[in-house]
This record gives sequence, C-alpha cells and structure tokens, in this order.
Amino acid sequence: MAQTCDLCGRGPAFGNRISHAHNVTKRRWNINLQSVRALVNGAGRRMRVCTSCIRNNKVQKVA
Repeated sequence: MAQTCDLCGRGPAFGNRISHAHNVTKRRWNINLQSVRALVNGAGRRMRVCTSCIRNNKVQKVA
C-alpha cells in the first residue's frame, strides 16, 4: 500500500483541518518516507522506509 513504511507498517495519521470560522474538513499527515537500499536476507533490495526506522537503525543499508 502507498505511504506505508515497509519495516514497521506505519502509515499516515488522519485528522481535521479547522479554519478560524471553525469549518471542519478532513486532512492527513503523511509520514516521511525515504527510498533506501537495504540488506534483506543477504541481498540488496530497495525499500520505502520511514525516517524514524532509519534513525533508530532498524534498517541495514547496503554500502
């Protein structure tokens, strides 16, 4: 599925956009996905990973 992390499965958060007149419309906060070459079962594979997984070293990058 689009806009989900391949490692942790995290996706967009949903909420409301509220104007000064208190009109309410739906909106979504997308996660920060980066395309990364990672080691999966000893082979390099391109994955879409969120930056929190990259920052917490949950992905092993290919040199």
